Amino acid sequence: MIRPLILSLAISTPVAAQGIEVDVELALMVDVSRSMAPWELEIQRRGYAEALSSDEVVKVIENSFTGAIAITYVEWAGETSHRVIVPWTLIDGRAAADAVSEKLIFNHEYSMRRTSISGAIGFAADDIASNEYIGLRQVIDISGDGPNNDGRPVLQARAAALEQGIIINGLPLMTRDDEFSRWTLEDLDIYYENCVIGGPGAFSIPVLEWSDFPMAVRRKLVLELVGSPDGLWPVQATPRSDYDCLIGEKLRQQRELMFGEP
Repeated sequence: MIRPLILSLAISTPVAAQGIEVDVELALMVDVSRSMAPWELEIQRRGYAEALSSDEVVKVIENSFTGAIAITYVEWAGETSHRVIVPWTLIDGRAAADAVSEKLIFNHEYSMRRTSISGAIGFAADDIASNEYIGLRQVIDISGDGPNNDGRPVLQARAAALEQGIIINGLPLMTRDDEFSRWTLEDLDIYYENCVIGGPGAFSIPVLEWSDFPMAVRRKLVLELVGSPDGLWPVQATPRSDYDCLIGEKLRQQRELMFGEP
């Protein structure tokens, strides 16, 4: 007798009554810190635009349980530097996907300072909690070319998001451009695996060459929308005991001493 009563109360809550059901609430959080050159930012935006309107992604959306996803596209840098390019939007087919893609292609704003993965996770988690959608899954998709060096430690932000039941996936950009080499981390893929991603089926896809970026984004989106099977990638709920997830903060301190960077 107790279970039906609880179920009835859950169904009658205002959130359930007003929310729009979708398969996935997907927050695309894209790094635009100053280590990213303008042409790299352009590749990112076009890569996401092409992936969202690709036949593979549109087909997955149309064949999903609800036939729809909710998506937002946010560019981030420092702890409080977030630029919403696409607010939460329903994609339920080709026309909606193309409309979102056009918004990305025609946006030409450039970089901001610092790299706060923790700020990006926190912003996305709050955004997911306050939007009008009810997803079968909630996913934060972090792409970036360096470790966290601003704001609270990344492990704290990740733990808070996982507590909400959110999955965090990663797209570490390891293109090794000489112009910005002092901002890079040689094992950024390992950093993402141990310090950033988390939740059931969480995964990370490293990008080693910019020519691989469009394909990597398309593959990642398909996996996120389908829902990667448990066990296919290890769940990174806690870091390895021997990996330093504060490496980004320490590198920033070293640069401030060596180069006088604020």
